[in-house]
Amino acid sequence: QVQLVESGGGSVQAGGSLRLSCAVSGYTYRNYCMGWFRQAPGNEREGVAGIYSGTGTTYYADSVKGRFTISQDNTKNTLYLQMNSLKPEDSAMYYCAVRGTPCSPRASNYQYWGQGTQVSVSS
Repeated sequence: QVQLVESGGGSVQAGGSLRLSCAVSGYTYRNYCMGWFRQAPGNEREGVAGIYSGTGTTYYADSVKGRFTISQDNTKNTLYLQMNSLKPEDSAMYYCAVRGTPCSPRASNYQYWGQGTQVSVSS
């Protein structure tokens, strides 16, 4: 059974930082893509960042490039999202997800999801 559990969300002021974590268990494929998505009320779920396990290649939405960094610790089966210079428009529920190759920014292409962690950024 595949399980993803996010943590690390919270409330910060604009310009602040947060680091999200996603603990993954039960996913046994050798090569896979893991992604972070977010969804604000009334909006569609959008891709934020992704990382391909085979090469470590990373992908970012234009809106977060230069501010967010995705990484993974294979020894701990954990995915991270370091978020710096946060803006109010970054406020959303953040989810991690996993799928087989290739990486995709489309949420509908991911089969397994965590329950989400809330990020709130005040101005």
